[in-house]
Amino acid sequence: MARRLAAASSLVIVAGCATRVDFAPEPGQPALRMQQRLLLTPSNGGLRITPEDLRPGDIVLSSTHSVVSMGVRLITLAPVSHAALYLGDGTFVEAVGAGVRTRSTQEYMDGESTIVAFRHPGIAEPQVGALNAFSRLHVGKKYNTAGIVLQAPFSIGRQYCELPLIPGLVRDFCIRGLAAIQLGAVKNDRFFCSQFVLEAYRHAQLPLTTADPRLISPADLLHMREGDVPSVRTEQALLYVGHLKSGVAATEVEMAAGADN
Repeated sequence: MARRLAAASSLVIVAGCATRVDFAPEPGQPALRMQQRLLLTPSNGGLRITPEDLRPGDIVLSSTHSVVSMGVRLITLAPVSHAALYLGDGTFVEAVGAGVRTRSTQEYMDGESTIVAFRHPGIAEPQVGALNAFSRLHVGKKYNTAGIVLQAPFSIGRQYCELPLIPGLVRDFCIRGLAAIQLGAVKNDRFFCSQFVLEAYRHAQLPLTTADPRLISPADLLHMREGDVPSVRTEQALLYVGHLKSGVAATEVEMAAGADN
């Protein structure tokens, strides 16, 4: 028993990711849950879906084989580097270097190597309408370059807040406090990808978290999925819908470090 506990403790320390202690309802024994750093794929229990399975309002996380995408994944220790919204009628909306834009399903499928979809369980027609209105209003807005530049050092510094066994409330307070210092208080009407998704959902009265959208990365959205351990407090866990593409090489996933639970 002692050996097992020592092995588990060593694994947690090496993983260096957010954790949570859950209690089983019947035996009442504590169970340590670790943040899932590996992406569920069709090859390890995930689902393969098609664009026809998407619904308006779905949150789509993705990555490419580009140097920028790999850099983001290395900094955030996650297998995704980009976030977008599916608006329905074969249209995606996203914030990229050129600004907020829409892309057709075919363009999106051709441009990304890995694409995975998540869904807010409480979304309904009124919220879908609000997401569409917000997105159409902001198409053409400039990219939040300053915000994404500040994200890099912040993503590295915040890892101290996510050391294993730090309680969730302490972790949340630490990350938000660090964001207030490193990201500053000045805001503008520009967006980077995950910030746009968070602001759109906030506008639709379905906030995913009360945290400042500027501190949320695609990796944070990934960890908001049901059954995972989020880095910041969430208002609603996202449902995993499935993978439209799963082209990230195994070696790249391994570089993300950590172990799935």
